[in-house]
Amino acid sequence: MPIRRFSTALLLIAAVAGAASCNREGSGSDGRPRVALVLKTLNSPFFIEMQRGAEDAAQRLGVNLVVQAAEREVDVERQMQIIENLIQSRTGLIALTPSGSREVVPAVGKANAAGIPVIIVDTRLDSSAVADAGVKTASFVGSDNYHGGQLIGEHLVRISGGRATVAILEGIPGHETGDSRIRGFRDAIEGSPGVTIAASQTANWEREQGFTVFQNILQAHPAVDTVFACNDMMALGAIEAIAAAGRTGKIRVLGFDAVEDARRALSAGTMDATVAQFPDEMGRIAVETAVKVLNGETVPPEVVVRIGLVTKENANQ
Repeated sequence: MPIRRFSTALLLIAAVAGAASCNREGSGSDGRPRVALVLKTLNSPFFIEMQRGAEDAAQRLGVNLVVQAAEREVDVERQMQIIENLIQSRTGLIALTPSGSREVVPAVGKANAAGIPVIIVDTRLDSSAVADAGVKTASFVGSDNYHGGQLIGEHLVRISGGRATVAILEGIPGHETGDSRIRGFRDAIEGSPGVTIAASQTANWEREQGFTVFQNILQAHPAVDTVFACNDMMALGAIEAIAAAGRTGKIRVLGFDAVEDARRALSAGTMDATVAQFPDEMGRIAVETAVKVLNGETVPPEVVVRIGLVTKENANQ
């Protein structure tokens, strides 16, 4: 081979190797860190807010951010496919809101094997599944869902005088977020024997199922005077079921997330309380943490984002 051609070939090989090295370090050809934010869905105001916070941080920090999600929160298989596709494309880091606390652990393990760091956002992975699989994550960013459940339970005890018949609308069965909220709620009402739980059923985080499930609960348990929904979308569905039954104003509605439609319901008096999370902050902190991880900096094992009780009095703040 002539010397000039040989030199050119060496340069091409070096360029390809350099690009591959750059990909391994989590940056694209433009040198910007490549981060994927994998959400449960983009059909929820909560996750739209999270996306907005992440995109603002990415623009400020010069991050090449990709946002992907399944159509429905219950579609764990689709989320796992998204993760595997991102692993194949050599994404620098994955920030993940797990659709299944146990189910997605193997996908996180594949990211570990590929050398791709993972930050968990909003919903913790199941600790026993993580330990069994030997999976590692760089950090967790999210709210204290147990404490949020406590806040809403304590509020119910106060406004009811310690007497209420409650129905609970659960999230996805076995999902850490909903389970922690219910546990906090139950612990908060435990010292009030006049507050009883008549029914507890899943509505899979969805407004339509919140309507159908609570409609059925009202028929089976007409004495119910309070519903605690583990997110606002199910609570809004319950409000519609209450209206259809002609019982608006007669059943307390408690939610979680303080999305815009829920704040409107608080102002209108059709919802009694919800717990404010700050998903935009979760998205922002997730991207900021991702940049630190890709730069080799030490990050805290978890960052707890603030929460707060929202009622009619402070719904517009």
